[in-house]
Amino acid sequence: MTAPGPVLVGADRSEASLAAVETAAREAVLHALPLKVVHALDLAMPAPGFGTVLDETGHDFLTEAGRQVLSDGVARARAAAPKTDVTSELVQGDPRRVLAELSRSAALTVVGSRGHGNLAELLLGSVARYLAAHAGSPVLVVRGEARSSGAIVLGVDGSAAGEAAAEFAFAEAAARGSGLLALHAWSEWTVPTTSPTDPASPYAKNPGELQRDEERVLAEVLSGWAERYPHIPVERRSVRGQPRQSLIEASGTAQLLVLGTRGAGGFPGLRLGSVSNAALHHADCPVAVVRGQGQEHAASTAAKGQV
Repeated sequence: MTAPGPVLVGADRSEASLAAVETAAREAVLHALPLKVVHALDLAMPAPGFGTVLDETGHDFLTEAGRQVLSDGVARARAAAPKTDVTSELVQGDPRRVLAELSRSAALTVVGSRGHGNLAELLLGSVARYLAAHAGSPVLVVRGEARSSGAIVLGVDGSAAGEAAAEFAFAEAAARGSGLLALHAWSEWTVPTTSPTDPASPYAKNPGELQRDEERVLAEVLSGWAERYPHIPVERRSVRGQPRQSLIEASGTAQLLVLGTRGAGGFPGLRLGSVSNAALHHADCPVAVVRGQGQEHAASTAAKGQV
């Protein structure tokens, strides 16, 4: 995490958010950063029992409840990281927009996988889903099992966002003192078809050529970072298979799964790729989603005009 700013964490009344606060506190310690706990008070959508319009009493009640959420969050953060500088802020507005805006000046934004909304059966909450697609900083969605051992798993695809994800993953491995598993899963269906250099040659690759090409992608992504972090043990794994399933399986023993926002095969208009989306729903460990260079500004600008 080279960007200035604090670790930002969104808090609400859910247990998932308290787990996110603890994770954010540990991240702040690992990277010697301050921690900011934020609760967004969305008065446009009153809590159950308050009808459609809030009177002054209802406003005061929800404001006090929001202050209590922050108090609980700060207490949990200080218990997890006693020496960390912890601040809090109560902000009025849609939690998605509030956190997306604040993320522009954060080193990392942390949220739980699900909030306290009425649709508790959803695998991924609307705030987590929105931030993964629109935040101006890397986003860490706390889900699955919290582990203090195991590798940092990096999903490699050769994209610009994947390069930024590699930087984040190596920094996390260095801070945690863990190894890194760089996993590149591919198949004939995930690699875009390219025209042969010789028009007389067939489009189909020779036996073994696709595997060699994809192993080269993995080596190229890791080359500079492995040299910069020579003390980190790196396992390189290039496998023929579906990226989503391969990465979700690898998350079963990982401390953290790190992915770019959109892979090399995504459509330009999509902000969150299918692999990242699947991992956020089904991974068995926390998932970090990292943007490529230049994506942060575009995402933050888009977030201002969307819900």
